[in-house]
Formats: sequence, C-alpha cells, structure tokens
Amino acid sequence: MLLFGVVTVVRWVAGPSPVSAAVPQVHGELFLIGACVGLLLAGLILSPAGKASGGHINPAISIAMWRFGLFPGVAVAPYIAAQLLGSLLGTLAGRAIWGPVVASPPVNDASLQPGLGWTAGTLFAAETVSMGVIVLLVGLFLAAPRLVRLVPWLVGLLIGTAIALLGTTTGGSVNPARQFGPAIAAGRLDFLWVYLLAPMVGAVLAASLRNTLLKRPSTSEERP
Repeated sequence: MLLFGVVTVVRWVAGPSPVSAAVPQVHGELFLIGACVGLLLAGLILSPAGKASGGHINPAISIAMWRFGLFPGVAVAPYIAAQLLGSLLGTLAGRAIWGPVVASPPVNDASLQPGLGWTAGTLFAAETVSMGVIVLLVGLFLAAPRLVRLVPWLVGLLIGTAIALLGTTTGGSVNPARQFGPAIAAGRLDFLWVYLLAPMVGAVLAASLRNTLLKRPSTSEERP
C-alpha cells in the first residue's frame, strides 16, 4: 500500500497531469509529495493492519525496534523480506493501474537518484545520518509514555520533511523498501546498494546512541 501510494502520488504530482502543471517548481512538487506520503505513512501505521504488524514498513525501523528491545530479533529477517516484496508488488501495481506513463520519465516508477555530483560515498553518509536522526527521535519518543501515541505522526512528519528537503540531493529515501521496488522495476540499480544499506547502518548507530543516552541495553527480552 505504501509503495502503490508513492507511485500514485509521484505519477500525478511529478508526471504529466493538471497537478504538475499547476505546481511547476520542483521544490513545490517535492513539498506536495512529502506531505502526501507523510500522511499516507501515518495512516498506514494507525490502520488495523499497521497496528497488528507494528506498522514498521521500513527495514531500518524493524532493525531499530529490535535494537530498542521492543521487537524479537528472529522476526527481523522475515519482516525485511516482506517489506521488500511489498515494495516491488506495490510498484508493479502502480504501473498496472496507471499505465505506461509510470515507467517513463519523469516518473520512472517513482525510483530515486541522487543529485548531480553525488558519489556513492557522500550518498551513503547522507542517508545514514538522515535515517539516524529519524531513528533517534522515534526512539526517544517511544521511551516517553506520554509521547508514544504521537509516534505515527512523528514518523510521517520526519519522512515527509526528508522528501521535501532532500529530494533534489539524496532523493530523500530514508527507507530501503521505498527504493527497492521502484529501482528494480525501473532498472535503475546504480545506487541501490546505498539506498538499501545506509539507512540500516544509520538505524543501528542511532539505536545504540539512544540506548546509551537512556542507559539501556541494545537488546532485551522485553516485548511491546
């Protein structure tokens, strides 16, 4: 659902449509895409399916939740496999519903690329730091009982902001599943390994920092 929604939003906001004609500036398009995706993400986390599964929808978040001691380690690999498979299926569903325009520029199956001059190294660092900031803030909110109910909206706000601010530089992925399906469908694999690995590295580092700040172990038998 997330990736079908992303493809749909990108198709109508960035692709040929009355919306893209009304919002000619790329930064305006990114703001609108970020707002739509942020609201969609918060809604999915709060949905019955999201509540039943934990609403991670992001391999980096699944890893972080495990490192917070709130998710069993044996479930991390199956969750990541499901998230990546869902990413590909959602992308293909978007192409099937909206037609050939999705596979053509400027939509390109909603796949991301870094800006001109960005190398794999600089992209890796930026995606690591971006995901690290998100995970650290989410982890601190989860540690404060009065703030836990705000986490879905915090995640939506942070991801939406990342899209709006980083779209022209890193692409604003901060989610391995966000890029996996679109990159496979579009055949744009040059930086895929960075988009897959860097957010997970950022999640591990940020979770360790959060646990250190709260003086808690990295993993535990605690369950949500």
